[in-house]
Amino acid sequence: MDACASSWLPQEQYSSDQLICEIRGLLDDLISFATAEKQRTFYSFERDLIKRVSTLGCLLVALFLQSRHERFDIAPWSERLGDRPHGKPARRNLRTTFGEVAYWRDYFYRKREGCHPLDIELGLFADGFSPMVIGLMTRMATRMSFKASRLIFASFLRWSPSTRTIEEMVLGLGRKAGPFMEQAATKRVGDDEILVIEADGKATPTATEQELKKRRGKRKKACERECQCGCQRHRSQRHRSRGKRAKRGTRPRRKKGDKSKNGKSATIVAVYTLKRGEDGKYHGPYNKRIWASYAPRKMMLDWATREAERRGVDPQTATNVHIVIDGEKCLRQGLQERFPNASVAIDIRHVEEKLWELGHQFHKEGSDKLKEWVEQKRDLLYAGVIDELIESLKTEGEKIGSRGPGTKSKREKLAKVVNYLSTRVEVMNYGELIEKDLVIASGVIEGAARYVIGERLDCSGMRWITGRAEALLQLRCIELNDEWDYFYRWARSQIETQQRKSFKMFRIRNDKPLTIPNGS
Repeated sequence: MDACASSWLPQEQYSSDQLICEIRGLLDDLISFATAEKQRTFYSFERDLIKRVSTLGCLLVALFLQSRHERFDIAPWSERLGDRPHGKPARRNLRTTFGEVAYWRDYFYRKREGCHPLDIELGLFADGFSPMVIGLMTRMATRMSFKASRLIFASFLRWSPSTRTIEEMVLGLGRKAGPFMEQAATKRVGDDEILVIEADGKATPTATEQELKKRRGKRKKACERECQCGCQRHRSQRHRSRGKRAKRGTRPRRKKGDKSKNGKSATIVAVYTLKRGEDGKYHGPYNKRIWASYAPRKMMLDWATREAERRGVDPQTATNVHIVIDGEKCLRQGLQERFPNASVAIDIRHVEEKLWELGHQFHKEGSDKLKEWVEQKRDLLYAGVIDELIESLKTEGEKIGSRGPGTKSKREKLAKVVNYLSTRVEVMNYGELIEKDLVIASGVIEGAARYVIGERLDCSGMRWITGRAEALLQLRCIELNDEWDYFYRWARSQIETQQRKSFKMFRIRNDKPLTIPNGS
């Protein structure tokens, strides 16, 4: 905890009356402080006021806990535990939003294990943090790095848990994310609504075995280091002087387009509804829910099926379901098997990109001829006459000579695009879909992949262990779905119920990565 943070840590237990006297004295001191004749700037006044108010908050928290301890009825607990309080009340330090507070409560001895009924009755956990602090630190971690979360936390509350504590809280609370998404209620799909399902994948950088070995290895003592000070500047100088930097640089240089982040793909699914308005068109999206995981794609498609059922849609018979994907066969086939009567569309933007890439083989980049060539093909694409589009591309291929510079790459690229279109004709009926005002571009899932995964897990310098990233990713989905308050209330209720049944405090913090299900 920050040294300048407020706290109330007496060595002996104070009664409620003593704490009330302390609070009244502090209130009088606050009034004197606010009306003092000393000339000072508002900044200095506000800075000092925050510290005094935080101290007052610590005293009020201590008063609340002490008054609950004094009024606590131990009879029901004695009947259930079969014993009386063991010895004197035990002290505990609790870190709250105002600072660290010490309080005392009765201790019961039961079957070789201790039990503090007051903590269980108040819904406190074994981590030593108040529930509000736990919720705040984990919620902030879904929006920014652990280090940035600690900085912002300390900026407002004047103290902060360590980055390791924040990460372990995320790992612990993240274990509740999956069960929450399976039971959370959502609005049912109306008769004049369309359920839209979009799916995609995005890779996040994962740590290689070599990087993990380096991180987990035993650190050298200062006397064993080549550079005694250990700063980055002098370590680099030492390496250069011994030629080690040159030796490390002998590895092969990456070619253009090569990937270096050792990515692990996460599947992301978006489910939302479109509602028909008075103008006859579909508007939305409404009731959008995003879910992502490193689990096999089959399991993510199963989640989409269960989400549809929670919205009152029968996957096998419903005709008011529309699917949009980016062309991956496994996603398309999996969703079509689960929703046999749904309409399906491949993201038209992906097809357009392929036409532009092909056009570069025939015309100079940025030229008017290239734009005119692509526009002609796009007209056929948006009209949904894919057979005509394929025939026009084949006609272009007949004009390519069998010999000559660059002709081989043109033929190969053309054949690749023709094959892509030929195998997906049935899901490119864009003319009819546009007429029905249905979705033909996967902008929702593309944006979700960027802001759900990319903006938090794919930042510069990040390297993840998949089991640790899974917890953060799923908590981030809940936060961005605007369901955090509901989720945290549900998670606390689950833990509190578990504590009351077992007469044992539950620890949320966990340093073990999540186990990624394999779908077997």
